[in-house]
Amino acid sequence: MSNEQNYPAVRTVASTQSEMTEIVLPNDTNMLGNLLGGRLMHFIDLTGAMAAYRHARTHVVTASMDHIDFIQPVRLGDLVTLKSSVNRAFTSSMEVGVKVWAENTRTGAISHVASAYLVFVAVDEHGRVQKAPQLRPETPDEHRRYEDALRRREHRERENARRKEAKRATQAQEGPGAIEP
Repeated sequence: MSNEQNYPAVRTVASTQSEMTEIVLPNDTNMLGNLLGGRLMHFIDLTGAMAAYRHARTHVVTASMDHIDFIQPVRLGDLVTLKSSVNRAFTSSMEVGVKVWAENTRTGAISHVASAYLVFVAVDEHGRVQKAPQLRPETPDEHRRYEDALRRREHRERENARRKEAKRATQAQEGPGAIEP
C-alpha cells in the first residue's frame, strides 16, 4: 500500500472523531466536590489532540485553547465523556472542537457541561512544522463548523495583531531598558 493510500491528502471529519470517558475521583475535585477546571481542561486537551493526531497522522502540539465554556459543574463520581473532531484544517494548523457531557452514575442523567475550541499544529519528531491534510466536511453541521472555524481564525489573527501593536506602543512609551513583565 502506498503512503498516499495510508495517509490521504484529504480526510473527512468522521475520520478524526475521538471520544474519551473518565470517572471523576476525589483527587480530581475541589473542596466543593466539583471537578477542577484545570483537570477538565487537561481532559479537553487530550481528547482534542486525539482528533488532531488522527487527522495529521504526525505529532501535534497545542497552539491555543482560545475558547472554553464551563456550563455547569461536574460532581465527584460522575462519568465525563468528551467528544472531539477537527472542524477545519489550515496549512499546518487544525481547529478542533470538543464537547463534554457528565453522567450522574446514580440517576443516569446526562448533561452538557462544557465546550471548547483548540488549535493544534502538526509537527515532525524534531518539532518542525508539517503540512496538515485538507479536511472535507460532508454533513450540514460539519459545513457549518468548517465555516465558523474560519471566522474564529480570522478573529484570533486580528486579536494577535492588536496585542502586538499594544505591546509595541507600551514599549515605545516605556523606552529602552524597561523591564518586561
